Parts: sequence; structure tokens; C-alpha cells
Amino acid sequence: MTSYKELDLVNTKEMFAKAIKGGYAIPAFNFNNMEQLQAIIKAAAEEKSPVILQVSKGARNYANPILLRFMAQGAVEYAKSLGWENPQIVLHLDHGDSFELCKDCIEHGFSSVMIDGSHLPYEENVALTKKVCDYAHQYDVTVEGELGVLAGVEDEVSSDHHTYTDPEEVIDFATRTGVDSLAISIGTSHGAYKFKPEQCTRDANGRLVPPPLAFDVLDAVMEKLPGFPIVLHGSSSVPQEYVDEINEYGGKLPDAIGIPEEELRKAAKSAVCKINIDSDSRLAMTAAVRKVMATKPAEFDPRKYLGPARDEMEKLYKHKIVAVLGSNGKAE
Repeated sequence: MTSYKELDLVNTKEMFAKAIKGGYAIPAFNFNNMEQLQAIIKAAAEEKSPVILQVSKGARNYANPILLRFMAQGAVEYAKSLGWENPQIVLHLDHGDSFELCKDCIEHGFSSVMIDGSHLPYEENVALTKKVCDYAHQYDVTVEGELGVLAGVEDEVSSDHHTYTDPEEVIDFATRTGVDSLAISIGTSHGAYKFKPEQCTRDANGRLVPPPLAFDVLDAVMEKLPGFPIVLHGSSSVPQEYVDEINEYGGKLPDAIGIPEEELRKAAKSAVCKINIDSDSRLAMTAAVRKVMATKPAEFDPRKYLGPARDEMEKLYKHKIVAVLGSNGKAE
């Protein structure tokens, strides 16, 4: 077994407590490859922001669990080389779907895991989440659970509808499971198509305007669990400049729509201390790659299109850290 402490990683307990008190949220950036990891670490190191390296089951299989462990260790050393003396970096499993997967991640150096039993009947969700917590807490690994269902598609996670979290369930769930943080559903959604056109209105330019988040549900959850760490999944904003660039250079992303950044900033000032962002970096990377491929058709060196993609993602991550999450300067 490899403990995350051997890799110089940290869990989420202390950083979440500071985030709630300070009125900001920790960025949880999903990554699948080296370029994404480099961009995340460089952005976090330069902005001195605590950061969560988030890996789905599919991304872990893609990267390989053994290589991933050394990538995480390398990320810490890379951060130090950039002048970040005490990096606050978490390696987190996103949407773990079984006890066995969570256990394996813990044994391969993850410092935090999510067990997503939200698709199960309530009592089964409680039992599964408690089982993971009981195991993880032996090794000082933090656990995220989920109540409510998010719509959309992301890797193996898929639902054609959302179900808001029931505030009446949160005290019982948190107490009986021992979970360290709770992902809730207030209208965010996975993927680049977070809302159907019929759910939205259109502005004067014909662009879709998404429905507002259910802050009343968030307020009710916070009233039931004051000071408890809350997590928002499906919180990419789907920047229209990337959608337009992808479409300009041969892509096809009609009516892609995300969560307005001002709503995420509002959430970050509350007990929401972790906000997940995945699709935005995928869009930034794809837009940059498509542009090089279209404007330089003779290019075949991967560094010549992945390099600009990495730079664009770094720019995106810095923007999220500073303008949306407010986590810059919180990990000096």
C-alpha cells in the first residue's frame, strides 16, 4: 500500500475548513493527461491556490493507476520547483461507483475519494457511503458522498434528469455515514450540454441563457448542516469563445451551455468549498488543438498543438482560481 502522505499530498479536511471560513472554494480540476496536469499545477503554483487533482474511474483507467501515482508525486515536486514551498495538492477520485474502487485508489495513494451512491435507494446509499468512510478514515483519507442526482453525461456518469437534494435527508445522511463533505444537486449538470434549449431563454444575440441555480435548496442544506463542506459537481461554465472556436474550425457543438460564473462565485462565498470543473478545460484544449490543425495543416508534431492547448488551459485555470473561486493566495 502507498499512503498519500508518502507522496506529499494532503487530504481535504483542513483546506475545506479554511475555505468555508474564508468565503472561497477549492478548484477541483479533472485531468486525463500530462498537459492538463502541467497546466493545473502551474496555474495553482503561480496563484498559490490549494488545488484538487480530480480523476474519474475512466481517467484512472486511461492513465494507468501505477503511472497516475507517480504523476501525482511528480506534480508535487513540479509545484515545488515553481517556487511553491508547501504545495496543498489533493489527489481525489471523482464519482467512485464501488467500495472496491475506492479501496484500490486509497491503496494507490489517493488522499480523497468520492463514493457516489446517489443513484441507489437512500438506505443503500447510506450503507455504501458508511462502508467507504469506515475504511478510508483508518488511513486519514477524506470521503465525499452525494445526495441528489445531476443530469448530463461525464465519463461513466449519466442521467437524463436531475433530482434536487432533499434538505430533510442531509443531517441523517451526514451523521450515519461519517462523510467529510457532501455533493448536492441544485441545478448544475455534467458535460457541455447542461440544459436543453427548451429549459433556457435566449438573449438579444440568440444565445441560450440557462435557468438559475436553486439557491433556496443550498440555503436549506446549509441551515440543516451549518459549516459543513458542500460540493458542486457539473460546474463548468462552457465558455462561448471556446465553443465558437471549436465550431469555426470544424467542430459541431450546437447549443452548448454551462453555469454562469457569477452564480458559481456566489456559491463559492457560502459553504460550497469545492467546485468541480472538467468540461471547460476539455473545451479549451480542443479549441486550441483544432485551431492549430486547421491553420497549420502540415503540422504533425504533437508538441506543436498540445503545447498551445496546455497554455490555453493554464490561462483558463488561472481565471477560474482568481475570478470565480477566489482561492488565489490561500496556500502561500
